[in-house]
This record gives sequence, C-alpha cells and structure tokens, in this order.
Amino acid sequence: MNPIHKKIPVLIHNGKPVCESLVQVQYIDEIWPHKSPLLPTDPYQRAIARFWGDFVDKKIYGLESGKVWTTKGEEQEAAKKEFIECLKLLEGELGNKAYFGGENLGYVDVVLVPFYSWFYAYEKCGNFSIETECPKLIAWAKRCMEKDSVSKSLPDQDKIYDYVLHLKKVFGIE
Repeated sequence: MNPIHKKIPVLIHNGKPVCESLVQVQYIDEIWPHKSPLLPTDPYQRAIARFWGDFVDKKIYGLESGKVWTTKGEEQEAAKKEFIECLKLLEGELGNKAYFGGENLGYVDVVLVPFYSWFYAYEKCGNFSIETECPKLIAWAKRCMEKDSVSKSLPDQDKIYDYVLHLKKVFGIE
C-alpha cells in the first residue's frame, strides 16, 4: 500500500493509505484531536515538536546510529559519541518536564519512546551506559513505560538484543 517505498508502516484509514511514521502520527493527531492531542495547539510549539520529531527520525532512527552495533574500534567509538551527543540534545530539550509534551505524552514522546527498546542492545554492543550519560532521558523512558499504552506496545529489550546478535551473525559483524 506504500506507493513509493513498498514498505511498512502504512496506516489504512477509510480505505486510504497514509505512509511513513511521522506523517501517520500527525495524521492521527489531526483526525482525532479530541481524544488525546499529541501536538500542541500553539503553531510555534507545534513547529518545535515537529522539528524534534524530525531530529529523532533522522538522527536516532537514521542509519548512522546503527553503527554503534554494526562497527568496531574507532568507527564504533565515533558512532557512540555521535549517538550520545544526539541523546544529550534530546535530554536538554526535555529539561525538567515529565514528558516532551509537558505533563502528558506528546508527539516527540510517541516518536522517540519506541527506540527505548533498542537502548539495551546499543549499550551491550557498544559497552557503555546510556543512563550514566543521560539520566534524565532514561528517567523519562521509565516514566513512559509506566503507561500501559507504551509498555504493552513495545518489544522486550532482551528480544531486541537477541535480534541484534542474530543480525550481527547473519552479516558477519562479530
């Protein structure tokens, strides 16, 4: 149903496909704004949330962050450094708020929290601690995981780690 990339995720609503994760979250927010709004009503704050969502999509989900577990030596060290720098920028944006959306989960929370499932694999493969580097971000992730809507929808960190180890074998990265 994705006419360009032929991949998932694709949201089907009223028989019409809506492609790409960030677009889908914005679409859901626009179709059902009265349920649990994700984006702020203020246009400037909406733009800021979209900026950080795009940052997560490009810097955290992007191929570069995968180098933490797909490389070794100097290349892995550089990838870890860049990854941690990106997380620290996000931690700075979070500040002292409970969630990126303030007191409630918002757009950036929904965009970033799925990646929390991968943190353990990154730490094990890269031999570092995200919590040591970004304690507020990990506290935020744990707060998110206290919500059933989050904890019941994310994969187990150990399963992700096992999957990463399997991929490393398949691609001869060990």
